Amino acid sequence: MKMVKDNISRQVTFSKLRIGLIKKANELSILCIAQIAIIVFSIGGKPFSFGNLSMEYVAERFPY
Repeated sequence: MKMVKDNISRQVTFSKLRIGLIKKANELSILCIAQIAIIVFSIGGKPFSFGNLSMEYVAERFPY
């Protein structure tokens, strides 16, 4: 695996992989009754989040 050098291709790859990650996280939470919280930052610093928990709950439970 290596870094995608072209900025446009990198953004497209990020979007596709982010969507796939969220789908897998959702599947895991449903099938295994798992508590999940994900925060992903794009190269531009824009945050994307997914979770069946509130971010406030996660921040209180895992303050690191």
